This record gives sequence, C-alpha cells and structure tokens, in this order.
Amino acid sequence: MDEMFFINVEGRQHGEVKMMRTSSAYLRKGVAKRVLEHNLEEAKRRGYRRVSLETGSLAVFDPARMLYASFGFHYCPPFADYLEDPNSVFLTKEIDVFYQR
Repeated sequence: MDEMFFINVEGRQHGEVKMMRTSSAYLRKGVAKRVLEHNLEEAKRRGYRRVSLETGSLAVFDPARMLYASFGFHYCPPFADYLEDPNSVFLTKEIDVFYQR
C-alpha cells in the first residue's frame, strides 16, 4: 500500500509530504495517483495553503517526479531545514480553496 505523511512546515499553512512509497505489488496500477489525490484533498481539509516535498534526483525517481508534475507540483528551492543536495529535488504546490485536479 501507499504511505504518505504530512508534517507542518510553517504553522498550519504549509505541509510537507514526508514520505510516499508504493509497494512493488501495486506499482503502475494507479494506486499512487489515487493516494496523492486523496492526500491533497486532506491537505485542503487541514487548511494548508501549500504542500511541498523532497524526492530523489536520480532516474529511478522519474516516475514519482512525473506523477507530482501531473498534479501541478513544480520545482522550488529547499524549504524548511533542507539544504541544496545533488541527490534531491524539491517540489511545491499551492493548494487552492477550490482545488480540482
């Protein structure tokens, strides 16, 4: 199953997707898409105005980055306590009160 955890970055306005991982049994079946969609709705319910995440920069993370991009995430500088790292990329998305994918 997929896992996703939010932590607050800046008060109650900015959440971080701390971890999202899909079990190999569920890869390429649309599970990650459905979980991410559900969790963006949860972020909206919690009142977050922005959701950000850190993921890997290597090719093995290409599918994850493509998924995030399809939901409107875009590259951003490191946030919270993160520092620039050649093995990491940082993505963010503003949450619209009327969020629709």
